[in-house]
Formats: sequence, C-alpha cells, structure tokens
Amino acid sequence: MNRIDQLFQEKKGNILSIYFTAGFPKLDDTLAIMEAIEGAGADIIEVGMPYSDPVADGPTIQESNKAALENGMNMKKMFQQLEKMRETVTIPVVLMGYLNPILQYGIEAFCKKCNEVGVDGLIVPDLPIQQYQDDYKALFDEYDLRNTFLISPQTSEERIREIDQQSDGFIYMVSSHSITGAKSGISDEQEAYFERVKSMELENPRLIGFGISDHATFSKASSYSHGAIIGSAFIKVLSNAKDLKADINTYIQGVLQG
Repeated sequence: MNRIDQLFQEKKGNILSIYFTAGFPKLDDTLAIMEAIEGAGADIIEVGMPYSDPVADGPTIQESNKAALENGMNMKKMFQQLEKMRETVTIPVVLMGYLNPILQYGIEAFCKKCNEVGVDGLIVPDLPIQQYQDDYKALFDEYDLRNTFLISPQTSEERIREIDQQSDGFIYMVSSHSITGAKSGISDEQEAYFERVKSMELENPRLIGFGISDHATFSKASSYSHGAIIGSAFIKVLSNAKDLKADINTYIQGVLQG
C-alpha cells in the first residue's frame, strides 16, 4: 500500500508535514535532514525540488532554492541523494516543485525514478488539472504516485469538488491567497474558510499550509483539517541551525507538544 494512503488510514488527525528544499543549507544535508524530521515525530516529509523561478513561494523558500542551486543541486543529484533513503526513512515522502524541471527531466523517467527511490507522491502547484487528467494520471498511477492539488480561499465550491474527485492522496489547503511564508496567527477570515471547506465533507483528507509555524497555528489548523504543513518557518530553523539534528528535534517537538 502507498505510504500516504496508509498514514491517513491509520492516523486521523494532527498530521504534521514538514517541507524543506533539497540541497539546503548544504548540498549533502538532504538525507540527514529527512532522518531528523522523522526522528523528531513528523508524519510526512516534503522535499522541495530547487527551481530558478519558484513563483508561488515567498522570500524564505526562494532564497533556499537559490542557495541549493548555487550549492550544485539538480534533479539528477537529488535522486542520487534519495537512492538510499528507504534504508533509514519510513514515513511518506512527497516531492514538491514546478512542472518545467520535471518535463526537462522527462515525465516518465521522473515518475519511474520516484518509484525506484521510494517517493510516494507529488505536489506540482503549476500542473493544470486537465493536463494531469489527460496526459499524466495514467503514468502517476503506473508508478504508484499520489498527486496533490492545491485549493485556496478563492477556489469555488465547484472547483474544490472537482479537485476532490481527481485527487488520490490529500488536498493541500492554502490558508490564504498569497505566496508562502510564516505569518503570525490565523485570522477570523481564514477560520471561516477552513470551516467552509470542512463542512463540504470531502472524500480526501486535507492538510493546511502557508503561515503555519508553531504549536498554536498547527493546533488551530488541525482542528479544521487532518493536519498541517510547515515550510518557511522550518527553512528558517535550518538557516540558523548550529546542530541540525538537535535543532530540528527541538523545533518539531515544540510544534507538536507546545
């Protein structure tokens, strides 16, 4: 069974997904960071595929992309680093990034490589749903990859229900119509959106991302969904870390326990 499916079957709430950029802060940190994320108690690891033009991301993740590329990270190098991850990493691993580098690599070669190294799913924010259905869904299915679409407060109910029908992992609920980045607290307007989507009783589980950074925002988001995704705030932890493993553990435990 796909690890994403298994996780959501076995754990019904407070699921924590942690995003970081492959090759950041140092080129060869990728696997050590993944092991530390799992060791600290997170449920899903999202590995960002560095790209020169990450339009949906805020300054923190943009800078991590730039640094990773300058470190020498590329798709081939990333897959080399992930080749042995399943010797030590057991939780679901999702790759997140943009369509252009995937197409440059070759879509089938990419999906095949994901399957070989043990990747469970993909988040490609700029992949149109129609293109996915027409051109890529059969490939994703063949290589047992779950595809995650994003919804935002501006997404219509009709569109959300269409995405729910076409999804087979979880739905990424963007908390606000903006670029990524840790913000302070969750507004009443955001809570109304969370409540609206929760009341739709969608078939797929939902994780809330953008602006989740600490125990309070994680707990609030989790009360309206199956859990939450942390990206920019975790990148800042990596940027300032003196001891990667210890600092990752302290941060993630703080998110989970308060």
